[in-house]
Amino acid sequence: MQEKLRSHIEEVVLLTNDEFSLIYSLFTAKQFKKKEFLIQEGEKVKYAYFVVSGLLKLTHTDDSGKTHIISFAMEDWWESDFPAYFNQTKATMSLQCLEDTNVLCLSLENYQKLCSDLQKMQSFFLKKANSGFIGSQKRIISLLTTNAKGRYDQLLKQYPTLFQRVPKTQLALYLGVSRETLSRLFS
Repeated sequence: MQEKLRSHIEEVVLLTNDEFSLIYSLFTAKQFKKKEFLIQEGEKVKYAYFVVSGLLKLTHTDDSGKTHIISFAMEDWWESDFPAYFNQTKATMSLQCLEDTNVLCLSLENYQKLCSDLQKMQSFFLKKANSGFIGSQKRIISLLTTNAKGRYDQLLKQYPTLFQRVPKTQLALYLGVSRETLSRLFS
């Protein structure tokens, strides 16, 4: 786990051994089984999660009871209900395992400590946040302007391994199409 986190951070900033020791000491390692929840709507969000191995889905259930998949998170990704995490409010999204998953958990207090103690971690988290904003805006534009076939093709091109790891019903929810429409796109 340590090596994965260090190599992930060092894609953005270089670290000394002492700096990495401090960083790693502020994380907690946890294991979750398939279908287990890391976050459930209505609960306090304690952590941001770095995915070491496994696959997660972030969902939101609307007022009519319909579930929407916001994102999938696989190895080397960060995930949480970030508005609830940073604002210390109750979750409006749920985070669930699609596979057995190992994560490193970072509390908000430890996140803030990292950013105040190590300037380079501010740079790291800023780059990660900016990448997330860019990805979110691209997804919104795609949902607004691209037909189902185009969204399917974009997802297949960008994340081909998801198609082997995620059930078709979950992919359909993520793409905003019915299971039947997704089956037609697969053929």
